[in-house]
Amino acid sequence: MKREGISMKTLRLIDEYFEISISVFLMSLMTVILGIQVFMRYVMGASLSWSEELARYAFIWLIYLSISYGAKQMRHIKIDAALKLFPDSWRGYVVLLADVIFLVFALYVVWTSWAVIERQLMLGQTSPAMRMPMWIVYAAPCVGFFMTGIRQIQTIIFRIKNPNSWRQEEEI
Repeated sequence: MKREGISMKTLRLIDEYFEISISVFLMSLMTVILGIQVFMRYVMGASLSWSEELARYAFIWLIYLSISYGAKQMRHIKIDAALKLFPDSWRGYVVLLADVIFLVFALYVVWTSWAVIERQLMLGQTSPAMRMPMWIVYAAPCVGFFMTGIRQIQTIIFRIKNPNSWRQEEEI
């Protein structure tokens, strides 16, 4: 019984803080790495060969995980003005349809990016400076949009249970 309580608490923490925690870590990592690079280049007179590459890859992962965080917050890109073109009674359905379309898009990106990852695994390409396997970099869209898909499913369930939830977003 106690074990189930711990696992539910862990799942709740992951659900609440997964994307934001990793995003804060990646942003901090980028800041520290680039700060060290600036120090090394302008104070010590010698630059690091790997720092810009690592910062670039951290930024790529940050972008894709942030898409998932935006979906979790129900703040993905949408055109609010277009929503006002529909009658009030239709708007909830239009928002739900937009969420379903975004889910389909996220799943499509996962599917296509998986093929890219498989190809990178087959080729064995590594990054120039750090010699890191490039499949790790190419996995960012797959992981980010997989998480986005999970968040969109949560959003769709929320919208079905709360059909007037789109009104709260309109007020913000």
